[in-house]
Amino acid sequence: MRDARLLASVLAQPAKALSLGTEEWTALLTMAHAERLSGSLAHRLKGIAVPDVAQRFLDRAILTAEQGRREALWEVEMARRALAPLGVPVILLKGSAFVAAGLDAGQGRQIGDLDILVPKADLPGVERAVLDAGWAWLKPDPYDDYYYRTWMHELPPMAHSERGRMIDIHHTILPLTARVRPDAAALIADRAALENGLFTLSPPDMVIHAVAHLLADGDLAGGLRNLWDIDRLVREHGTTKAYWQTLKDHAALHGLQQHVARALRLCHHVFETPVDADVAGEPRRADVLFAGLLLARNGWGRQVRGPLRMAFYVRSHWLRMPPLMLARHLWTKWRKRAGPVK
Repeated sequence: MRDARLLASVLAQPAKALSLGTEEWTALLTMAHAERLSGSLAHRLKGIAVPDVAQRFLDRAILTAEQGRREALWEVEMARRALAPLGVPVILLKGSAFVAAGLDAGQGRQIGDLDILVPKADLPGVERAVLDAGWAWLKPDPYDDYYYRTWMHELPPMAHSERGRMIDIHHTILPLTARVRPDAAALIADRAALENGLFTLSPPDMVIHAVAHLLADGDLAGGLRNLWDIDRLVREHGTTKAYWQTLKDHAALHGLQQHVARALRLCHHVFETPVDADVAGEPRRADVLFAGLLLARNGWGRQVRGPLRMAFYVRSHWLRMPPLMLARHLWTKWRKRAGPVK
């Protein structure tokens, strides 16, 4: 297969799987595994007649996703117990938020770290509480610690000493060096409550965060799964004009209008997502480059379009830091590898 369009089309319209041949099934399952979308694909294909070999793969994917869901929810509960005495708002992000809120975006989703958002003023107390509860630093290096605390949108990563699960504690959703500066206080103020005393972002802000992570921060690595998150969130919540107006207003507030518009156009192009034309805007020439990178996976599961991936890698650094700061950071990292930084 030339790219991952096969995977995207079956996710969007599961009935298309009925016409696949053996080679196409191999490509579909291989690409789904490489894009960390096996569980999502398995849930989409429930009730569809598939070959026995493929069904065994999909059954395992569902079991793996369910185990991951339980582990993620347990980690959420451990964090809740550790932070509840502080009385600060703790907002779940990404996959943990999706499964805790029972959203469609959580069905079959592979979940890695526990990501939470807390007010910046409460970071010292939150940090002490999680350290007391058994989490420990993964990067004790002084420069890395300085870099995270001075320029990043989160504390240095931690992992639990017994369970090995990581927690990322955010105080905003993009690095402080980024060209876009979302309003973290507004994100926290608009939070949605869960029954366990924790919170998620509001439905529009979940899309805002997913878009920021996909288009305003990184190099689109793993981007097809992130775009699928946006598709699921929009399909579940984007049923009223009020939702779309709020999404548009929030995108403007956080300086992400162009990124949100492009993400919606990409969703429509890749997954046939129904979107509001007023929010998505008119197609841009560069959209084809973004779509090309998101689908840059061949039937063997290998990444393709190397020059395009390199261009977006450079773009990710350009978005994250001003040139002089980036040069100093890369120089410091190089010196660390060569010897102690003085």
